Amino acid sequence: MLFPVLTELGIGFVPYSPLGRGFLTGTAKPADQYDETDMRSWDARWQPGNFEKNLEATRLLNELAASKGASVAQLALAWLLAQGEHIVPIPGTRSVARVEENIGATDVDLTAADLARIAEILPTGGFGSRYPEGMTVGWE
Repeated sequence: MLFPVLTELGIGFVPYSPLGRGFLTGTAKPADQYDETDMRSWDARWQPGNFEKNLEATRLLNELAASKGASVAQLALAWLLAQGEHIVPIPGTRSVARVEENIGATDVDLTAADLARIAEILPTGGFGSRYPEGMTVGWE
């Protein structure tokens, strides 16, 4: 509903936290391993049940990425770039090596079969809600 309007009006979209706060860089840990001030300690995606499903999805995405000679982070960024010219991911990073890796996403060519496989692995974008109830606004 939102993206067709953005496209029609020529408005860009910058995805927030495009690498899943560590899931897509291989650094995710269970919620209880984060300090209580870290949102991952209470975020539903890091809680038991969802965490394991997200790790499994990441494993499957890693397999697909490896088959393309890419990292899973590059695969994720390439997927975002494949969603349209108005989508511009800006991943955060703390190192030059990660910046270079992220730039490499522009060299990852995703086929229709690749996009279908990603949709099969993560049909709703991950397991567990991104934000707790009350922290988001509903669109009507």
